[in-house]
Amino acid sequence: MSVYLHMVFIEKRKHWLQKIENAWKEKSIVWLRGVRRSGKTTLCKSIPGVELFDCELPRVRRSLEDPESFFSNLMSKTIALDEIHRLDNPSEVLKIAADYFPKLRVIATGSSTLGAHKKFKDTLTDRKREVWLTPMNSKDLDIFDHIKTNDRLLKGGLPGFSLKPEYQESDFKDWVDSFWAKDVQSQFSIRKSDSFLKFFELLALQSGGLFEAQSFAAPCGVSHNTINSFVNVLELTNVALRLRPYSKNKNREITSASKIFFFDTGFISYFHGWTELHSRDLGYLWEHLALNELLYTHDIRDIHHWRDKAKNEIDFVIKTRGKEPIAIECKWKAENFNPKCLYHFRSYHPGTKNYVVAEDVSKPYVKKIGEHKVTFVGLSQLSEVGK
Repeated sequence: MSVYLHMVFIEKRKHWLQKIENAWKEKSIVWLRGVRRSGKTTLCKSIPGVELFDCELPRVRRSLEDPESFFSNLMSKTIALDEIHRLDNPSEVLKIAADYFPKLRVIATGSSTLGAHKKFKDTLTDRKREVWLTPMNSKDLDIFDHIKTNDRLLKGGLPGFSLKPEYQESDFKDWVDSFWAKDVQSQFSIRKSDSFLKFFELLALQSGGLFEAQSFAAPCGVSHNTINSFVNVLELTNVALRLRPYSKNKNREITSASKIFFFDTGFISYFHGWTELHSRDLGYLWEHLALNELLYTHDIRDIHHWRDKAKNEIDFVIKTRGKEPIAIECKWKAENFNPKCLYHFRSYHPGTKNYVVAEDVSKPYVKKIGEHKVTFVGLSQLSEVGK
């Protein structure tokens, strides 16, 4: 990334900084999670007054062997501990910061969820808040208006990939190699690299489909139990996004089969061998971009898919405690929306909040379709749905 683009990104990616500030209002420890090269370090450096410590450096690791002394001698009241999993006992370091230095604001980064690494014996449940730095969403794309939707779908949402003028396959290969070496091997006891990386590719190729571990077992040369352990690793490292089915009627609805989405459209394009996108690819990738947008404001545990046994489907259902289910359909063009599946869904699950997110909608509007009102929105309005 050029120095200019780097500085612009620091200056304008303020919506992520606000999420961090909001998290700090609740707890003094913030866990910033996100896949490798999603921009965690750059974002931390842009926090006003922050002092960043790279835990990959031996001298930083040595200084944190005595956390109490380290925190007592800090010049700043806001610090970032980058790649904190490199410490011998990272959870103890964060517990001491939270319990004995409550006025100190700490942001710690990692490529996985906090509980993924074997070194984290304590997940700090009541001591921290979490911010998930997803690939670039609509707010990020507004910063660089030269990145068109098709480019975002093809190149993906990792800043260093999206901001390059040309599509470069070598970036994706290098990322996978680094992911295996630095995230998987360092955190998990997986020895079958060929099987794991084959599953990694197949999951990207089948992203957004119903997940059946058995169907991957033979191509990867492992058992279905091993496949389940692989997908668990990919979930913990933010690569696989599991959406569980929303259902109440086990006789008529799919009740147990999850959908697994790959974390970024760029890798889906890469594994498909696409160097340019055709019309048949756009709607498929658009659904992934919509999910990425929803994750900015919604917990993934509140986002579901829906399908009945007659194969009627709703792309996303948002269900939070005490509120009616929200139905969301994804269409590249608004005119392609067919309400048939919505009618079936609402026959099982009454409610009034129905949305279609389409690439060609710039301003939200409402249409009465049959007995239902449907709100059509663009990508930038989607994160506000259900807030």
